[in-house]
Amino acid sequence: MNDLRIRAASSADLDTVLTFWKGTAEGTSISDDRDGVARLLDRDPESLLLAERDGELAGTVIAGFDGWRCHLYRLAVHPGHRRRGVATALLAAAEKRFAALGGRRGDAMVLNENDLAHHAWRAAGYEPQPQWSRWVKPLRP
Repeated sequence: MNDLRIRAASSADLDTVLTFWKGTAEGTSISDDRDGVARLLDRDPESLLLAERDGELAGTVIAGFDGWRCHLYRLAVHPGHRRRGVATALLAAAEKRFAALGGRRGDAMVLNENDLAHHAWRAAGYEPQPQWSRWVKPLRP
C-alpha cells in the first residue's frame, strides 16, 4: 500500500471526482454537481479526501465535520482498486481528521440496498443503527 497517496481534493479535482462518482459510486445525490462539490470545498477545504495510486484516482470519501458530529459520505473505490486497502486508508485518514477536530463519533450515509458497502463499513468497524432512520427533504433555492 506504499504506492497509495491520500490527499485533500482541490477545486482542480472537481470534474475528475464527479466523473469518478458517476462511474463508481452507487446512487446519486442532488449535490453531485460542480457547484455542490465546490461549495463543500469552499466551506471545508479538507473534507473531500482522495486516494490516488500511480497518479490515478482510486477512491474518495467525504469526511465532514459540523462542529458536533462527524459525517462520512461518498466512500467509493474504483473496482480495479477494491480489496487493496483503499477504503481502509481513506477511513483511517478521515478518522484521523475527525480526532484532530475533536470529533467523537462518525456516522456514515449508506444506501440500504448496497450490500457491498455494508460489508466494507462493517469491516471498518462501523455498525448500522436500526433505532435511527434518516429523514431527508431536498431543499430548493
